[in-house]
Amino acid sequence: MLGRLLAQPKAANATASAAVLIGLAGRGIQLSRSPIMHEREGARLGISYSYVLIDFDRLGLPDSDLGGIIAAAEQMGFAGLNITHPFKQSVIQYLGWMAPEAAAIGAVNTVVFANGVRQGHNTDAWGFAESFCEGMADCSLERVVQFGAGGAGAAVAYTLMELGVGELHIIDNDGERARELAQRMTARFGKPVVAETDVAGTVMAADGIVNTTPVGMAKYPGVPFPSGLLRTEQWVAEIIYFPEETELLRKARALGCRALAGTGMAVYQAVRAFELFTGIAPDRAAMAGHFEAMS
Repeated sequence: MLGRLLAQPKAANATASAAVLIGLAGRGIQLSRSPIMHEREGARLGISYSYVLIDFDRLGLPDSDLGGIIAAAEQMGFAGLNITHPFKQSVIQYLGWMAPEAAAIGAVNTVVFANGVRQGHNTDAWGFAESFCEGMADCSLERVVQFGAGGAGAAVAYTLMELGVGELHIIDNDGERARELAQRMTARFGKPVVAETDVAGTVMAADGIVNTTPVGMAKYPGVPFPSGLLRTEQWVAEIIYFPEETELLRKARALGCRALAGTGMAVYQAVRAFELFTGIAPDRAAMAGHFEAMS
């Protein structure tokens, strides 16, 4: 399967024999800007770098093929894989080692093949932290509600607690998943994180709202909660970056809320992943430029 994928037309510098060969495994990822960011930064640094999309939707693969895809990538000489929705948690069973932060988060978005070991890392947490501190540093963190408790949600919840959120409330359609994440963060940070079911009451009482669900993506249009619950004095953060301006962000900005797009997290998680894959620190401004060039 990966052999056929690598045989498909792609960027001029993307060849199966590239010095650094990377893939992104996930669903509905055709609009991802990761290939452009990584390949252009590789070219800028003089690295032969190829980044391919392994889209389970486009390839017609079931979720159960994830292990086989990882094994095939390793055998074909990939330096590693980025992992996205819906595999950031299920990928863990196929790894031999996890970085401490990734283990604490319980989700992996970057797999590095090194010395015969599949290493799991989480660059989402660092990426969200960098983006949030850059764009929302003076926002109130007293009471925050987060929608979504999946792989990306776990990384964001961890980051929010690291940033000093007073009360974190998590809402997810899967109540058990929200409770599990809340319990894990409570145990990690020593202060209560609450799984909520009262959407209206929790949103209206919050200082800030973070959406980590896929609702708002091109593939899953919409808003994760009734936008009429928003108040002007609240801030809203997204982790979605395609589209850059989600319906939630449009409604929040129209109301006068301070809003943070998911573009910063997308760039910064890629900055950290690039360094893990290559051992070379990229220029974050250059990678942001590669990202914006695709707007």
